[in-house]
Amino acid sequence: MGFTSKTVILCAGLALAACSNPDRFEGQAGLGAGNGGAGGAGMSGSAQDPTSGAYFQQAIGDRVLFAVDQSTLSNEAQATLDRQAQWLISNPEYDAIIEGHADEQGTREYNLALGARRANAAQEYLVSRGVAGNRIEVVSYGKERPLEICSEESCYRQNRRAVTVLTPRAGS
Repeated sequence: MGFTSKTVILCAGLALAACSNPDRFEGQAGLGAGNGGAGGAGMSGSAQDPTSGAYFQQAIGDRVLFAVDQSTLSNEAQATLDRQAQWLISNPEYDAIIEGHADEQGTREYNLALGARRANAAQEYLVSRGVAGNRIEVVSYGKERPLEICSEESCYRQNRRAVTVLTPRAGS
């Protein structure tokens, strides 16, 4: 995907987000933010509600960052994942999808594999902290869903991540 295409998609997404009502899905099961890692289906509730997806995203932290070409969890990433594990154990009505991402450097294939390693590292850590493995799925987007678009380290750093997206548990 070229720079122009990414720019158009980013601008369209920002325009749609700016025109939206953040409370439009309140009380509607199965609907939510769904903006590629910043929420998930069925996320209603405020950031002050400790059982809400908004609280998870803002207070617990929904993402961990990685060093260049690494899938090893830093101490900071482990601390975030410890909070995520505690929250997930306390809120069994949610499952999680862990999205693995990479910066734009390297080939598409390399970055898909690197994103998968990052997502798997986060999944394995959460399982090691007591979250049932059947509650966590992983997906890799490689470099296909950047948060920041520029060819500078400040942008690359934000794109080297694993994001935990909450989903309502089947049957809840």
